[in-house]
Amino acid sequence: MKKMMAMLLTGAMVLSLTACGNGSSGSTPAQSESKFGESEAAAEADKEESAPEKSSGPVTLNVTTTFAGEDTNAQNYQDAIAAWQDETGNKINDASGSSSETFKARVISDFEMGSEPDVLFYFNGVDSNPFVEAGKVVSIDEIRQTYPEYAANMKDGMMGASPVDGKNYSVPVNGYWEGLFVNKAVCEAAGVEIPTADTTWDEFMDICQKIKDAGYTPIAASFAEIPHYWFEFCIYNYLTPATHNILPESSDDEHGQAWISGIGDMKVLYEKGFLPENTLSATDGETFQLFIDGKAAFLIDGSWKVGGIEGATDDVDNFTVTYVPGKGERKSTDIIGGLSSGWYITKKAWDDPEKQKVCVEFISYMTSDEMVSNFASVSATALKNGTQVDESQLSSLAVAGLDMVAGATGMAGAVQDQVTQEARVPVFNGMPDIVTGKADIKESVEELLKLVAEGQQ
Repeated sequence: MKKMMAMLLTGAMVLSLTACGNGSSGSTPAQSESKFGESEAAAEADKEESAPEKSSGPVTLNVTTTFAGEDTNAQNYQDAIAAWQDETGNKINDASGSSSETFKARVISDFEMGSEPDVLFYFNGVDSNPFVEAGKVVSIDEIRQTYPEYAANMKDGMMGASPVDGKNYSVPVNGYWEGLFVNKAVCEAAGVEIPTADTTWDEFMDICQKIKDAGYTPIAASFAEIPHYWFEFCIYNYLTPATHNILPESSDDEHGQAWISGIGDMKVLYEKGFLPENTLSATDGETFQLFIDGKAAFLIDGSWKVGGIEGATDDVDNFTVTYVPGKGERKSTDIIGGLSSGWYITKKAWDDPEKQKVCVEFISYMTSDEMVSNFASVSATALKNGTQVDESQLSSLAVAGLDMVAGATGMAGAVQDQVTQEARVPVFNGMPDIVTGKADIKESVEELLKLVAEGQQ
């Protein structure tokens, strides 16, 4: 438990990016130590002869990340690349986009068409399987054969090994947690208490009913665009931190039944009218605005949403974040979180001698202790030295996130990260049909599992 909490207390919600200094620990490959008995001059000569040359002149890197839109670190990223360009004279051709199924499809398509970027900040679960299997990204081990100090400030065991071969391909910056964001004014107007660590799922249903009766929307969620947050926690309610990430082998086993029951609870949310009237057609942006405008009480999202809320309101103190109420064996304080994304160097860039050096320098800059500390605050990092959190620099919403993580009793990664985009279609894309009864829950789960099995062949 202490180890888990120590990990969690470093991570994803920073509010400002300070000056980076040179910010580039590791941007120049480290030299090997001199052999016993060699003179210092001979040792230095050996180092110079074996070390990769520095990049020679301005280079333009094509970079794609998820640091865009409402991501907490979107502005931090823009500030960082601007500082790196000024410092090095190199250029970044940025093609970042908000993390969504459309964005993921675009990234995969780029790799398939041979138009992948030089550097990619992307998921390290099954979403990355296609280009890992195709040999289109370079492993950390291979990079270290030429640049031995690459990502040396990171714990290898926390960098997010690929499901394909167990190797690390990406260098993480910050992790994430998911929680229940709350509009305090709506709860007060409806005469309900904000959920706490002790609130059960049944009590949460009663709270939602009172909010609905008061004329407000209990839950801001687009089941047309992003049903996955409620999917995670609803099936988590039938599992535990130790079992949540085990994919069902069939719809009839313990995990398959948990999925069916959890999706059934999502259907209940829809049938009770706890979701926006247009949840089956609305965008995530539209339902988020309901929450910000005081028309909806609750929103499940990730730690990155703190920055989105801070940027969308002048009254951030009206918002807080707490645990998603649980039931069964799952305690409300069992959260979802982890390190799911990182920086990749593509094979295409690695095979370009000039770009190779600059890619290593850029990622080393973006993953230095100083830069990761700027990007991360209360979730998880792989830094060996960890990060320091100055609560005086955080908003009340960010501090609430810190407190929530500090009180967590367990953590499981998002199980959707083990399911490819194509395999998710029957459940995620099909959610409008599922909750309206046009599609059978069990059949939808079976179709998803069938696609998962086909993808593993």
